Amino acid sequence: MEQSGPRSAHGSAGARTPDIRTGAVRVPAQPTAADMDRGTGRERTRGGFPDGAVPGAGAGAARGVTGPEAGGPARARGEHTHSEPPLPRPRVEGVRPVVQRSSVRGQILDALRTALVAGELAPGEVYSAPVLGERFGVSATPVREAMQQLALEGAVEVVPNRGFRVVERGTRELGELAEVRALIEVPVMLRLARTVPTGRWAELRPLAEATARAASSGCRATYAESDRAFHRAVLALSGNSQLVQIADDLHRRAQWPLVGGPVSRGRADLIADAAEHTALLDALIAEDLPVVQSLVREHFAGAS
Repeated sequence: MEQSGPRSAHGSAGARTPDIRTGAVRVPAQPTAADMDRGTGRERTRGGFPDGAVPGAGAGAARGVTGPEAGGPARARGEHTHSEPPLPRPRVEGVRPVVQRSSVRGQILDALRTALVAGELAPGEVYSAPVLGERFGVSATPVREAMQQLALEGAVEVVPNRGFRVVERGTRELGELAEVRALIEVPVMLRLARTVPTGRWAELRPLAEATARAASSGCRATYAESDRAFHRAVLALSGNSQLVQIADDLHRRAQWPLVGGPVSRGRADLIADAAEHTALLDALIAEDLPVVQSLVREHFAGAS
């Protein structure tokens, strides 16, 4: 994702009300007073109110303008959207639109998580769904849904009428995450070291090598994904899917950038971290439990 610097919720320094005269906003035909008197111009209703008339809305609502500009309550959708193009419907016969949108939402969510790790979404900055949607080439809807999921995960917070602000974290929170991860993963890894056959550990060698390649590339986002994949595979040997899910969520949160500091560890740090994966597998295959215990504890100590 190309980062063009901090943007406001509208992608510009100030918000501009659409010029109705230029056709930027489509205004539905309204019945005349004579029609109302004769009863021949009965208005279509929505929720018991005339179409376009919302309790508390001012005169601006009749012009198709909503929010503070209309003299009514602000929209609580995360940001103003103005006239956004709708998400194209799938052309494949028999494919329901809801399935297509869900697929787009998942892809956008993955892209936003990658942007967080790479530092393209800076801590403390506010981003709007329409602006991000333009970058991804989609409407604001799947972007907004993906950002709301990130809000549930604690990565961003909703800023009413503006967008989503990337949460600012410090070294203390990172240290707390590393401590919790160690409390969960270290005992499990030590138990697995005593019970899992060496042949099963050897099957994880390709994943460890993948982390080494990712670290050598210097791409933080690529390494973050391969790092989590390795840890998931190790913990999956426990047969506890809930543990794997919780540990992976903590691991992902630990990879978010810090405010006022470097986006992430440098290439040399990534290479050293990946080397610990290889050393750990070597010790597990050799059934050298003291070395395994030392490596596991050092690995999580370095994560903070």
